[in-house]
Amino acid sequence: FAYVVNQYALLNAGSALGFGVGPLLICKKENVDQIKLELNNVNCQLKIGIPGKYTTANFLLGIAYPQLKHKKEMVFSSIEDALLKEDIDLGLIIHENRFTYQDKGLAQIIDLGNYWEQLTNCAIPLGGIVVNRNLPLEIQHKINRVLRKSVEYAFENPKSGLAFIRQHAQEMDETVMYKHIELYVNQYSIDLGAEGKKAIDTL
Repeated sequence: FAYVVNQYALLNAGSALGFGVGPLLICKKENVDQIKLELNNVNCQLKIGIPGKYTTANFLLGIAYPQLKHKKEMVFSSIEDALLKEDIDLGLIIHENRFTYQDKGLAQIIDLGNYWEQLTNCAIPLGGIVVNRNLPLEIQHKINRVLRKSVEYAFENPKSGLAFIRQHAQEMDETVMYKHIELYVNQYSIDLGAEGKKAIDTL
């Protein structure tokens, strides 16, 4: 967003911010001690799979571990398998993978969400909906109103989007899907408010 802020405005509705929702840095369980030692090395040679260069996850990783240089951009849902095959040493996971990695023999090195919260006392901005600044202002406001109504409807009717969510979810277990939604859809999704805007400005 920081790279396109001159062309796009962030809407007040539809964002994903929160506490306890951050990306996790993980590795194979048997490699935890060795990885932790290597992470302290200024010339760290560990290979890490990231879910995208311009993601909040990679941004937080860069703050916590600036020495990690060997990054490989991957589809977020393929990072766990790449770790298991030892194509990478570390994986930066987001979304529903934070609920499933332990079942696959993987272990957490650090919760970068907790790291950010302790550093700033702010929620973590993970995603938002933007609108082209060239659109008339009344259209921008209308888009925001429609999005807000949609989110409010979903809160009032939590089962209404289940078929759509199941069709697009990487993790098909219904319990995991609802955990995922509970983490990322909250009061900030209805309206950023002063606290949400402060979190984004801080980031």
